[in-house]
Order: sequence, then C-alpha cells, then structure tokens
Amino acid sequence: MRLPGNKKNGGQEGHVGRTLEPVEEPDHIEVHVADRCTVCGATLEDVEADDYQKRQVFDIPPVKIEVTEHQAEIKTCPHCNARNMAQFPPDVTASVQYGSRIRAMAVYQTNYQFVPLERVGDFFEDIYGHRPTEAFTLEANARCAENVKPANDAIKELLINAHVVNFDETGLRVEGKLNWLHVASTPGLTYYIVHPKRGKEAMDAMGILAEFDGVAMHDHWMPYFNYTDVIHALCNAHHLRDLTFVHEQYEQDWAEELSQCLLDIKKEVDQARLYKDELDSDTIKEFEDRFDKIIEGGLELNPPPQKEPGKRGRVKQSPPKNLLDRLKGHKRKVLAFMYDFDVPFDNNQAERDVRMMKLRQKISGTFRTAIGADVFCGIRGYISTVRKNGCRMLDAIQDALRGDPFIPSGCVGE
Repeated sequence: MRLPGNKKNGGQEGHVGRTLEPVEEPDHIEVHVADRCTVCGATLEDVEADDYQKRQVFDIPPVKIEVTEHQAEIKTCPHCNARNMAQFPPDVTASVQYGSRIRAMAVYQTNYQFVPLERVGDFFEDIYGHRPTEAFTLEANARCAENVKPANDAIKELLINAHVVNFDETGLRVEGKLNWLHVASTPGLTYYIVHPKRGKEAMDAMGILAEFDGVAMHDHWMPYFNYTDVIHALCNAHHLRDLTFVHEQYEQDWAEELSQCLLDIKKEVDQARLYKDELDSDTIKEFEDRFDKIIEGGLELNPPPQKEPGKRGRVKQSPPKNLLDRLKGHKRKVLAFMYDFDVPFDNNQAERDVRMMKLRQKISGTFRTAIGADVFCGIRGYISTVRKNGCRMLDAIQDALRGDPFIPSGCVGE
C-alpha cells in the first residue's frame, strides 16, 4: 500500500544519475571554421587553430530498410552433366520477403509496447517507408509463440521447483466473454495462461500449483487453499487496504494499530536481512504477542452477531469482524514474511505482471479469438522473463523467430 512520503520533489540525494557522457571516438566530426576575426574583421582562413571547443550530438542516423539479394549458384557437373544448386539459408523461403529483424520488431511492437495492428503498419511506414500487412504481423506472432514453447516449458518447470512463487488472476475479455488471465511469477520468471474459469479448474490447467510444494504468495482467493501441499503466504498490501477501510469507515483504532504492527515487522525484516538470514526468536515472539493482543482487542469490539430466532442460514458479520477472523485464522500466513526472509511482504510481483496485461487490453482492445489470447500469453511470458533476466529483448525475439529462444536456467531472484 503506497503512503505519502516525506521526500521532496525532484532528484533524491544519493540517486545515481544518467548524464549523457561524451565518447572518445565519435562516428563523425564536423569542423566549424573561424574564417574572420570577430573584433577587427581580419581574415583567418590561413591561420591554424590554437585549440577546439568540442560539443557532441547523439542522434539517430537516417533509417532505411536494406535489401539483401541471395543468389544460389547453379552449376553443371563437368563429369556427369548434372545440374547442382546451392542451398538458400533456412529462413530465406520466398522470392521476396521481410527478414527476421522486421518480424522481431513487429512482435515487439504488438506484445511489449501493445501497439494495435494497424498502428504497427503506421510505425513501419513512417519510420522505414514500408508497410507490412496485418497478416504479416499475425503470422510473425504465431511463429514466435510456437518457437518460444520450449522456453515457456522451462519457465514452468523452474516455477514448480522454486521456493517462493507469486500468483494472481484478473479478468480478460476473449471473444466478447469474460475469461481469466492467471499468472505465476518470481523476480526472474513469468508464466501466463488464459482460461474461462477463475478458480481451481484454471489453476489445475496451469499445471504449477498441483505440483508445487514451496511458498505460494496470493491475495486470499479461496481456491488457492485447495492446494494443501503448498505453504501459503498472504498479501499484506491487501491487508493494509482493508485495515485502512475499517479504521476510516468504522473508526476502530485497532485497525490502525495492526497496520503499524505489520509495517514495523516489515521494517525490522528489511533491516535484519542486510546482515542475517532470520529474526531471533525473542523478536519474533514479541511481534507475535503484539499481533495477538491487537486482534483480541479488536474482537472485543466486534463480538459475534446474535442469530435471530427462526432465521435460517449463517448470520451476517460486519466487515471488521470478518477481517479480524481472517487475520486471526491465517496468522502464520499473514506473517510468513517474518518467518522466512525469502517471502515478500506483499504480492506486488504478480500484481505488476498482471497489470501490464490489463494495460494491453486498455490500449489494444479485447482478444477476438482464444488462439490470439494464447499466442499473446505465450509471447508475453517469454519476453517478460527475458526482460527480468537483463537480456536484450529484440535480440531474444529474433533468436526465437530463428528457432533458438532464450531458455532460462537458474534465474534472477530464484
């Protein structure tokens, strides 16, 4: 949960800047001649320069598409008179075609920058003077999605064997109907699927949680708890928002106290992880007791509602009571980040990875076909993983189109 800070606007003290630095060997040098004295007007054309004041301009050279003609030799054997033709490169398959770099740029534009198909054509026409068809871009995406399947299989396997994985889901419209985008991610890996369902059926189809026995960070969506071999950790950003709501709407001070307790634990963990792997038992006990005391105080203010005589079903509880029951019943999951420093305080990793997919829908619209949604998820999971591992994205897309995708092994943050 983001709160107002005390920092001033602008650059912060200690921030590493990105000032443009001059290079020792520029690509071009333009000498500007001092041909006349600015004081007396005498000619300086035959006078040698004493020195030079230098300024460098970084710019993009004029961009144009280069055409490479491939010529396969045809020779007649002098011994048997057979005609022989050399082999073209495997990616040169037509008499006239676009190359892998243009394909990679089209894939990059649609799947990373979320540019709609028509505007991809506008981009190429404005910058390069050529306008690939929408069918070309769709075919490039389909080829890339097929070629990154081995990478996505490796990502999935790494997630299954990871210690901590973040999970989240969000609505996504496909063929005019509400579907659900599911993500499993870490600081170094991203894996997406789209499914008509939000719950366990979709999670089983994803094929990660059913085989996972590490720590699953999520936002308390109940179907996650069907996986009993998993150690569950709950997102405290959600808890802070819920506690703020209770404090502001119901004016109950315990909610503010518990928010501060969670933030104090986080601060202690952040400081401790700089020099050790865990909190000492006394510190843990102190925080646990503080947590329990606040919860019990809140429960005293929010006793169970009385059931009305003759009325069936469960008695509806107030939001503060529901929140207290949830926090008390899942205490160890709420405080998982305190017991294990590898567990994050919140589920921001998965939420960031989901947010980018929602942004795509805002910019480019909904998916017209389920196949298109699957293609996008396959490519997006791949390029997200590429980016997280510090690789050059265009090169990784081009490698994938050539049949040699980036395959993650041990990844950042695993």
